[in-house]
Amino acid sequence: MSEERARAALEASGIDFTITRHGPVSSLEEAAAARGIDPANIVKTLVVRRGDDDYLFVLVPGDRTISWPKLRTLLGVSRLSMPDKEVAREVTGCERGTITPFGATTAWPVVAASRVVDRDGTSPLVSIGGGAFGVAASVDGASLATALGAQVADVTEPV
Repeated sequence: MSEERARAALEASGIDFTITRHGPVSSLEEAAAARGIDPANIVKTLVVRRGDDDYLFVLVPGDRTISWPKLRTLLGVSRLSMPDKEVAREVTGCERGTITPFGATTAWPVVAASRVVDRDGTSPLVSIGGGAFGVAASVDGASLATALGAQVADVTEPV
């Protein structure tokens, strides 16, 4: 079960975290309300394909989206795509909406949007998926990026 893998990986990382649980949600706004946080503090873990069997995780604040030109430039590639839900599950071990780098079946590289780590000069408390629907982990954004060995860069734009 991916929730157990995610929790074990969070514990092994050594960072402070709090697990939150809530019922089904159908939007970012509902998830934020259920977790008692601002939508900008929810971190979406997106799976991006660079090539055949070559993926990475991109951590994006809830109020933003990937800027494909910025991400391509950062990675030095001319083409990127997002896999369909079946492939995403196959390469991470998680369903869309529950994907997290913590406990994924493959430790793909991680790119964290700079706003996950530093917002207005401080590291925000963020909420990242916990490997199952309605499960999330609240963590310090800078600690999250450090624990994952993430490359931190400006790779997003407003939704």
